[in-house]
Formats: sequence, C-alpha cells, structure tokens
Amino acid sequence: MSDTLIEAPDALDESKFVTFDGSPFQLYQPYPPAGDQPSAIATLVEGVEDGLSFQTLLGVTGSGKTFTMANVIARMGRPAIVFAPNKTLAAQLYAEFREFFPRNAVEYFVSYYDYYQPEAYVPQRDLFIEKDSSINEHIEQMRLSATKSLLERRDVVIVATVSAIYGIGNPSEYHKMILTLRTGDKLGQRDVIARLIAMQYTRNEADFQRGTFRVRGDTIDIFPAEHAEMAVRVELFDDEIESMQLFDPLTGRVRNKIPRFTVYPSSHYVTPRDTVMRAIETIKEELRDRLEFFHREGKLVEAQRLEQRTRFDLEMLQELGFCKGIENYSRHFSGAAPGEPPPTLVDYLPPDALMLLDESHVLIGQLNGMYNGDRARKENLVDYGFRMPSALDNRPLKFNEFERKMRQAIFVSATPADYEQKKAGQVAEQLVRPTGLVDPEIEVRPARSQVDDVLSEINARVAVHERVLVTVLTKRMAEQLTEFLADHGVKVRYLHSDIDTVERVEIIRDLRLGTFDVLVGINLLREGLDIPEVSLVAILDADKEGFLRAERSLIQTIGRAARNVNGKAILYADNMTDSMKRAIDETERRRAKQIAHNQAMGITPRGVEKRIKDIIDGVYSADDARAELKEAQARAKFEDMSEKQIAKEIKRLEKQMMDHAKNLEFEKAAQTRDQLALLRQRVFGANVGDHVSGIGGK
Repeated sequence: MSDTLIEAPDALDESKFVTFDGSPFQLYQPYPPAGDQPSAIATLVEGVEDGLSFQTLLGVTGSGKTFTMANVIARMGRPAIVFAPNKTLAAQLYAEFREFFPRNAVEYFVSYYDYYQPEAYVPQRDLFIEKDSSINEHIEQMRLSATKSLLERRDVVIVATVSAIYGIGNPSEYHKMILTLRTGDKLGQRDVIARLIAMQYTRNEADFQRGTFRVRGDTIDIFPAEHAEMAVRVELFDDEIESMQLFDPLTGRVRNKIPRFTVYPSSHYVTPRDTVMRAIETIKEELRDRLEFFHREGKLVEAQRLEQRTRFDLEMLQELGFCKGIENYSRHFSGAAPGEPPPTLVDYLPPDALMLLDESHVLIGQLNGMYNGDRARKENLVDYGFRMPSALDNRPLKFNEFERKMRQAIFVSATPADYEQKKAGQVAEQLVRPTGLVDPEIEVRPARSQVDDVLSEINARVAVHERVLVTVLTKRMAEQLTEFLADHGVKVRYLHSDIDTVERVEIIRDLRLGTFDVLVGINLLREGLDIPEVSLVAILDADKEGFLRAERSLIQTIGRAARNVNGKAILYADNMTDSMKRAIDETERRRAKQIAHNQAMGITPRGVEKRIKDIIDGVYSADDARAELKEAQARAKFEDMSEKQIAKEIKRLEKQMMDHAKNLEFEKAAQTRDQLALLRQRVFGANVGDHVSGIGGK
C-alpha cells in the first residue's frame, strides 16, 4: 500500500486544541486517543501522580507512542525532557512534538558539532592531536534557546540526545549573567555595553550577526545569541531606557514595541568576573601541586609542557575572561570538589520535570558507556602533561550520577531491556494500534537460497509500488548484496555507519518518495524508523546468534514493516534459534491481541498516512515545505558540490545578502536569505525560525 501524501494545513483547527486544568500546555489533538492509548495515558498519569519514580510504556511500532507521551506531558503540565538515542530519531520526535504543541516551547538539544576531533595523545608514537571542531551555528542557537525556555517558562518540551549529560556551564552562574532590560530603568550606555561584553557578546558595527551588538549614539542594537531572525533595539535618553523594539536584523523592519526584554549570555560557559578571578587562583594552586609531582617523578618534559600551556591559558583568562579549552577548567569555575559531577542540561530542569526515554533499551546502554570512553582518552593527556587532573572532571555524567539526577521517568520501548524491567514501578502496555494495523506476518525460509529468493520478493513488491528493507550481518555482505540487486535492475541504496546524520535522513526520505525501492543495512534499520511505505522486511542469516540477531533486535527489525497494511517479515534461517522462537512468539501474541481488538470493534486495518516531510520538518526549514519543486531544483544544483565549494557558495550568498540589504533591496535580500537557508539545510540539517511567543516578558 502506497502512502498518501498529506499537506500540512495552513491554519490549525481551533476546535482540535485541548487544554487541561492547571496545565500551561495546549495540545493539538487532530484525533482523540484510540486503541490502547486511553488506558496507557491513564495508567502513566496515575503513576506520575502517585509519585512512581520509574514506569515503562511498552508500545509496539505504529501504536502512537509519541501521541501518548504528548498526552501525558499535557495532562501533567510540567516541563519535560524527551531523550532519543540518535539525531535522526531526535529530529523525528522534535517534528512530531512541534505538531502536537504548536503554541508551546518545543526545543532541540543535541551535539552542536558538525565535526569533532577531541584532544588526544598517543604515547606509543609521541603524537599529540590538537582538538579540532566545527560548530553548527543553528544547533548552537537551538541549544541556547532550550536553556532560555527552561529558565523562562513552564510549558517546555526538550528533545535531547545523550549530549544532555555532557558538562555545560553552571546554571547558577549562567543565571547571574542574565541582563533584564525594562523601559524606564536607570542604565547608562556604558553600563549596557560592559554587561554585554561580560556576557561574551562582541561589538561589531559592520557585520551584525548572532551574539553581536552595535552602538549608534544612544541606540544599542543587540542580536540575541538564542535567536536566528530577531534582534532588539534599545533606545536610551539621559542614562535611562526610553524604549525598546523588536526588529528584523536583515531588513531592519520594526516588528513591535516591548516593555521588557531579557538578554541571555551568548555561551553556556559565560562566568562573572569575580568567579574568573577566584578560578585563576585555584588553577595556579593546582598547577603548583602538579609541577611538584612531575619534578619529584623526574618527568621534566611533562612539567615544562604543562607549565607552558597552563600559564598561557591563565593569561588569556586574566585578560579576556575565557581561553581555548576553557571547559577543561570547569571544576575551578563551578567550585566543585575533585570527582564531583559536572553541571549538565539536567541541572537546568526544575525538580518536578518529567523525563521520557524513547527507545530506552538502546539509550540506557549509551548513557552507561559515555563516561568510560571519555576517561580513557583524558587520562593519557593528564599523565603526559597536556592537561591538569581537573580536566578529568570535564566529562559526561557516570550512569549512577545520572540516576541520582533523574526526575520521574517513563521508559518508552517496544522491547524493554533488563534495566527497565527491573526498575519500572508499573508497565503500561500499548499493543493495539488505533489504525487496526496488525503486526507483520512472519515466515521462515531456508538461508541456502536467500539471495535469489529476496530478489523475487523484491520484484513482487516493486511491481505494486511498495518498498523493502533488507538487513544483513556485515558491511561486506551489504555491499555485495547491493551490487547484486543493482545488476538485476533494482533501484537500491545501502545505509551504513559512514553516512552522516543528515544524509541518513535524506536516504530515508528518498526511500519514502520512491527515488529507490530497496534499502540494505546492517544495524541501522531498527529503532524508531518511521517508513509506512515498507511492506517487506527481509532478515538474512536470522539464525546467526549474536547482538544483531538477538530477540530484541529481531522484534525491532520486524516492527519496521508494522506500519503497512501488507506488512510481512521473512526470516532466512536453516535452524530455529531460541531468539527467533521468542521473537516470533512475542510478535504472534501482539498480532492475536490486535486481531481480537479489530474483530470486537469492527475495525478494518488501514495504512498509516504520514506526510513525506515529517521526519525533517522543524529541524530543517518548515517554510520550505510548500515549495517542494523549487527546493528540488535548488538542491539538484548543490548536489554535486564538494564541501569546499559549498562553503564558498555560503560565503558568496552571505555577502550578496548583506549587499542587497545595504542597498535597501530588502526583497532581494530576503530571497537570498531563503537560498542560504536552503543550502544550510542541505549541509547542516537544522534551520528553524524563532519562537517569539511571550518574548516581551510575562
């Protein structure tokens, strides 16, 4: 069954908004809860109200788990953070939550690095690798917007990856640096400028961009770091704020006058001057102790190396208030004792926040493993004099520290792992899909002729415009199978770990659009991928016991065909393993429950209808969704460009946009800005407008 392309309505139907007593959330509910959703929502809400620390939502693919999560958040009326195991899933969840909460703050907090090479030392080769990174400005802006929303309002949903357990600035220090401006405040021009510089804003009269300000007489224009397309103009008279206006930084058009505006620091690491001076003294103390240790051990090269690097950093801190690699001194700035956990996004959450861990069986493992990998790399740097021992405290949280900081949590998974099963106070099952869709029919076939058999199955599906996922065990097998299928005229692509997040999202989107019909993968075709057009999942070598063919992996992979009315899974195996038997039994149990529900309610299964752009909306530019054809043409132009050419093109368009703006050709400037947004979307995968709601203060 081919998916119907549904266009987003231009205006939301007011009658579909639902509110709950005492909750600041307005839930856009295009359809009422159905199937197992009402009982799951009621169970989870009751559990939260009863004070249960941990609960599990056991929801099958296509049962509307995100809708259930949105309902629980809206009914409880508390700030919420939703963890996803990777950026692809985070993008999908972010898009869906923005649809459910269009009038509330839905934020996105993932790693802002497009490229990241951490500092490292390889003693065997005496090789020091300098830290090298490229920060995605759009995602940095979205991260700043997330912490701002948490400090300003209660109706917040943050979609985050494990990036949220890595150290960021101390919330109390960050809070001290916030500048609140009100009309009528006694504040001189020099005072405002001094505060902005302390918050790491840069004065720039020529190039007005995010995180900068400009001064023209008694007028100060500030481009807040957490906004992409909005700036504030502060007009002073006789050392008093006379008026404030929001304006478009590109066209200069004034949007509206405001009585109050809060300027947030341009970095999470911004620190008050007295804290910097205190940190300098404790860094000097630690340096003295460490140098004594190296001299005692006769490690003179390490001592000289450490002294040279640290003295340079101290000078930078003394003069500028920050230095390269300032995060390695974070313990000195926060005043924490050695070994204490660093401040993270979790510390910005209020005590009554809700935590939802999507695909928790994967996520818990990730949270567990982050600390050890980071520690191993940093110990070398400390032992050989590249960093002081305090650098070890700039780290992700250990799992037991994360557990201590956890708020009331709901694990969400189709296949909960041992941890969730042990911890969960109660389990809410969501096995019945509102659409009536039944879990895929499972067939086991011999592995001897698996490749030829898969080809004939693919041809049958392609003939009726349906898509196929094939999962194999090794990269080599995936490459060979892709080549074999392509030689036989199949439009096929291969998804592997070398493909970056943005391209991965595009490959999935192209599969949905029908640019190709078959996607071959190894371990990437499992959790949460939302592809309703897929009617067949073929699992090759299903009897090879191991992580990729364990019970949970098999159930997740089979579930990829559960959104299609003709869904089927074929397991190629010569022996029936225990994992296969358990996976087949569990799928059959879920099938039986859905079939019984359909018969009792008189439901005819119908395929999932989902807009093709859904997975990318929100993180990618939502405005471009209506200009599909124009976008495709523009994208074709950029498709063959190298990274260098794309960077050149971005610079050219930025200059062209500023030239148009200087010549007062604002329409042309806006068109160029749209082109830029399109190109950045292609390269970076994140380009959203600002949430301007309630910006004038409460």
